[in-house]
Amino acid sequence: MKLGFSPLTAGLNYRQSFDLAAELGLFLEIAYDQHEMDPRLPGAKELAEMGRAAGVGFSLHLPFVDWNLASLVPQVQRLSQERTQRAIAFGAEIGAACGVLHTGLVPLRWPEAVAHAHQQVHQALEQLELAIPVALENLGLNRADLLETPAELLALLDAHPQYGFCLDVGHALIQRGSGGPQEYYQLLHNRLKHFHLHDNQGHRDEHLPCGMGLVDWAWLRGVLHPFTGTVALEVTGGVEGVRQSVALLREGGG
Repeated sequence: MKLGFSPLTAGLNYRQSFDLAAELGLFLEIAYDQHEMDPRLPGAKELAEMGRAAGVGFSLHLPFVDWNLASLVPQVQRLSQERTQRAIAFGAEIGAACGVLHTGLVPLRWPEAVAHAHQQVHQALEQLELAIPVALENLGLNRADLLETPAELLALLDAHPQYGFCLDVGHALIQRGSGGPQEYYQLLHNRLKHFHLHDNQGHRDEHLPCGMGLVDWAWLRGVLHPFTGTVALEVTGGVEGVRQSVALLREGGG
């Protein structure tokens, strides 16, 4: 596996993140939303050059802040799609190995609204031009999330074979209980391109360092050992949170 971490979740600036990534042999998962919001951050060309200088690669989290690819409001849906397309181009410019995409929200759970939101997502996924590999992430953290079951995500991926799957183990634990990560893995392992790793106590999305919650890390290390894709830590705790998580994942050479 190729292992990296999210500077945004760790609470680290780019200088700290590049230093840590170079020391530990990690890549960085860039949060595109940050670059939309903060003009002081490096542009794609500068970021790519920083990566080359440090010997550090990238993955990219596509937009999710004030964003909804399944929105029932045409202007919101259109802007969300345009932002996603710009983010994919940004990812191609920095040489991102993978982009991670959420599947949207539908707060109004009326049958007609849910059906239309599904149509919106199908249309958006068909129209996006993929300059980098893109993986759809499991959510299911609250009632507003469009997809409520692993089977729904499988159906969406089956309809759009150009996309892969990002297994977020923390989300799966909250949504489906202690066996949630295994359930998603068993159903969707043949579409896996990327992992998001973090821990929690099974109730809320805490993004704890690996080993600080209820995720079954012994099982997960066995799954990750033969995996040849990308794996991004989304852990809090700064430098030590990243170090602790990397050490746990690399136990026994896994």
